[in-house]
Amino acid sequence: MGHDHPHDHTHPQTDWKHDGVRVVPGNQLDDNVPSTPGMDRKAAINFARVGAQKLWAGTVTIHANAKTGAHHHGPLESVIYVVKGRARMRWGEHLEFTAEAGPGDFIYVPPYVPHQEINASATEVLECVLCRSDGQAVAVNLDIEPVEKPENVLWVDPTHPHGGV
Repeated sequence: MGHDHPHDHTHPQTDWKHDGVRVVPGNQLDDNVPSTPGMDRKAAINFARVGAQKLWAGTVTIHANAKTGAHHHGPLESVIYVVKGRARMRWGEHLEFTAEAGPGDFIYVPPYVPHQEINASATEVLECVLCRSDGQAVAVNLDIEPVEKPENVLWVDPTHPHGGV
């Protein structure tokens, strides 16, 4: 043992007031990120905003009919939480598997999984919260003929900087 306070997690050298918990109000998200017509993206948690080392989190609003081409995100893990609308995911070597998610649902995308993201509605926006296991933008485009061809607007976010085509 030898410790007077085995559960003492204070670090005298750390300024917890300025380097502790951070609240980022929803009306103060950073929209100074690459954008494209038909989708609105805002960063909430990243290195620039709060010093996050291993995460990126923000909101993505995807207009009706937006969809990506086939791609994967290398070693990154992604979690998508659907706030409003209908998301359709296709995945697999030939995008042969499909699933849909609605408000309150979570979508998990493991590393290296070939996939395509789709707004399943032709008339309603899709609003999501997106979290990634790293702040780096990794998008590896794959030469797979998508089952649902990208049309109108391509989904662009920090890991689809060029629309995921």
